[in-house]
Amino acid sequence: MPTALRICPLCEATCGLTLTIEGSRVTGARGDREDVFSQGFICPKGAALPEVDADPDRLRGPLVRKDGRLQEATWEEAFDTIAARIRPLIEEYGPDAVGIVLGNPNVHTMAGALYPPLLIGALRTRNLFTASTIDQMPKHVSSGLLFGDPFAIPVPDLDRTDHLLILGANPLDSNGSLCTAPDFPGRLKALRRRGGTLTVVDPRRTRTARLADRHVAIHPGADALLLAALVHTLFEEDLTDLGPLAAQVEGVEEVREAVRDFRPEAVAEACDVDAETIRVLARELAAAPTAAVYGRMGSSTVAHGTLGNWLVDVLNILTGNLDRAGGALFPLSATAPAPRPAGPGRGFVLGRRHSRVSHHPEVKGELPMVALAEEIETPGEGRVRALVTVASNPVLSAPDGKRLDAALGSLDLMVAVDPYLNETTRHADVVLPPPPPSRSAHFDFAFNALAVRDQVRYTPPALPLEADRMDECEIHARLILAVSGMHGAPPSAVDQLAIDTTLAKAVTQEHSPAYGADPAEFAAGLTGETGPERRLDLMLRLGPYGLTLDALRAHPHGIDLGPLKPRLPQVLKTRSGRIELFPAPLAADLPRLRAALDETPDSGTVRLVGRRHLRSNNSWLHNTPVLNGGSNRCTLQVHPDDAARLRLADGGLARIKGEGGELEVPVEVTDGVRPGVVSLPHGWGHDRSGTRLAVASARPGVNVNQLLDGSRLDPLSGTAVLNGFPVEVSPLPFTGC
Repeated sequence: MPTALRICPLCEATCGLTLTIEGSRVTGARGDREDVFSQGFICPKGAALPEVDADPDRLRGPLVRKDGRLQEATWEEAFDTIAARIRPLIEEYGPDAVGIVLGNPNVHTMAGALYPPLLIGALRTRNLFTASTIDQMPKHVSSGLLFGDPFAIPVPDLDRTDHLLILGANPLDSNGSLCTAPDFPGRLKALRRRGGTLTVVDPRRTRTARLADRHVAIHPGADALLLAALVHTLFEEDLTDLGPLAAQVEGVEEVREAVRDFRPEAVAEACDVDAETIRVLARELAAAPTAAVYGRMGSSTVAHGTLGNWLVDVLNILTGNLDRAGGALFPLSATAPAPRPAGPGRGFVLGRRHSRVSHHPEVKGELPMVALAEEIETPGEGRVRALVTVASNPVLSAPDGKRLDAALGSLDLMVAVDPYLNETTRHADVVLPPPPPSRSAHFDFAFNALAVRDQVRYTPPALPLEADRMDECEIHARLILAVSGMHGAPPSAVDQLAIDTTLAKAVTQEHSPAYGADPAEFAAGLTGETGPERRLDLMLRLGPYGLTLDALRAHPHGIDLGPLKPRLPQVLKTRSGRIELFPAPLAADLPRLRAALDETPDSGTVRLVGRRHLRSNNSWLHNTPVLNGGSNRCTLQVHPDDAARLRLADGGLARIKGEGGELEVPVEVTDGVRPGVVSLPHGWGHDRSGTRLAVASARPGVNVNQLLDGSRLDPLSGTAVLNGFPVEVSPLPFTGC
């Protein structure tokens, strides 16, 4: 039976798959044992790829709104409609009249990596919103301020560390995030087998916490306080040892002074972690031969998310574990630019401009997702009148989906690149659906830059494109032409422009492999059957390993580039050329954290945290029958003590109320959450009319983000607070069937 290789696009682990092909269908998926990175590992999501691929609700062709109703249309009609309607809006109201929303699945495809920057450039809009501000922006901000580059994100060296401290992450269910690691569970088990220590800080006793040597059930949202106390203890007990990093770090004494108030005894009540436990955590971290601190969603989507992410790296630095084997290192992707000489850079700046309505600061060119609705609703110059969404469903993923839902209905034009008619894209005037994963080439531009081992893999389409479908890269290229006034030009023109622009810069850079070359001659040597493949080949040739697309094709299971290696000071792009340990924006935000020391948790208050499911990824996969069931349930988890106090019954219904609304949800009584905490998963709420999600709408669940009104966010990063906020919970009477 024929088989084909495919890198799984359904989570950040990027596992290699072997697909079974029968005729024109994918009928099976198993782990690729020869894959240089995943070595045969597969999770339920990867095993379900055939069902995801063949979902009958996936759109086959474009939809265009006519007479108020979305109807099937030709590709030509779809792009004609976009070109005819978007240019007049831009000409009358300016480029900021168009907003762009990029969703999480966007970074899981080649097209999503290669074309959105060109789309943003073509539109020249400043109204960019992405999933980063409901997920990971705090890490980008802290890395930008520390290292001068928001994409310089150190990852834990899982395979060599002796001690791993995890905060707010559950990689046994999520498969990891901002840390690309196939078989994350196996790697953690290997850590323990070799005598290492795993500590998990989380309000929930997750699968990861149950594996750990120590589980610290912290009060939700208090991660930054705990981390500050750990830093305080390192200084107080003279446990800091920067080692070779000392010559590359400035601001150590300033940090010592800044954390003076965060004694373990001072934070113990707010964290609900006793002072001695905090001191032991700090001592063990300092004493370990090698160690790494890793924090994710639970410590990012909270009120002090940027400070918490900063303190994660402060701990890695003060213990000498940044940029060394077994600690936290900076991956080097095969498509990263060739390393430039070490030296000062331009640095990283926050708030170069602000949003029009609430004056939220721009971060990394983006505005907070919580600002999208008001930027559509509020009249005046710069109002968002048209929206382009790419693989995004903010009606479910952002706070107060009802408000955004209504705002989307008021747009003059909405274009969606999405395979589904979901809770957001149902508002679109034009829907452009990409083909299934099996019919697209795959290369992980983003996740290779976050991988726990340097490697590179490319998989061509497993199946040919069907006659009535359009390749995702061509969809993006044609969209760029349509919005830029070049409608009708060949899509290859977009790729050629990208190649010409890249080479024009590369040939002038002394550290570039193309330095001094003739751009036309260099471009003529590129291989690849398509524009995207030629662009990939160019990036490989200009990258740090001197690879080519032909080399990747000759190694279908990937090329292992070895364990992560120290890369400082070359990584640094700060103005000083050093690690700036105590940047001014973080110093200015510390008083807000100090004020939290006095916020004693109310014994009667219930706080909500999210949770991830192994068989799900946000709202993506709820329409796949094999993944929508079993443990993947939208229930309100409640501790037995709280259930008794609040008169909640297992299997009964509860009303949960927040600032943005209230929900009715089934109760699941479990000691997997600590007292005073309830947990509801993210990504559900498939109950709106006008969608085409038969499986998801049959088991819709509730949208946890409707409990929020968007007013809670981390001010430095603009990231929505999705965890650790107070809610009211009360029982609902059982009404029978």
